[in-house]
Amino acid sequence: MPGSGSRPRRGFGFTLIEVLVALAIIAIALMAALRAAGMGMDNVSALRLRLFAGWVAENVLAEQRAREEWLPPGTYDGSARQGGISFTWREKVSETPNIAFRRVDIHVYASGETHAVARLTGFLTQPPGMVR
Repeated sequence: MPGSGSRPRRGFGFTLIEVLVALAIIAIALMAALRAAGMGMDNVSALRLRLFAGWVAENVLAEQRAREEWLPPGTYDGSARQGGISFTWREKVSETPNIAFRRVDIHVYASGETHAVARLTGFLTQPPGMVR
């Protein structure tokens, strides 16, 4: 039985300040997690763009090989769509020490970009029966 001089019994639980500190820590942790997730989404879209640009470069070289094109040395431009995205490509065809091969450097740009999103270097062989 409590007497007149006894202290009131303190309840179990947290004080208001302890709850506010805990909420602040949780809020900071959640903001960091959201930022990391946002950066991950940005990386996914950049990787998707690079993947499609790489496919464009591979398609340009594969078409030339399939058609057995023997392009003269020089620079050529073109455009393509891949995955709903428009790309432009530029290829530089140059001679090699072996006259039966041509080096092809392909650079692929996304619409409005000034730097290449993908680069590919390949070689074309002189079609059979073509005399140089």
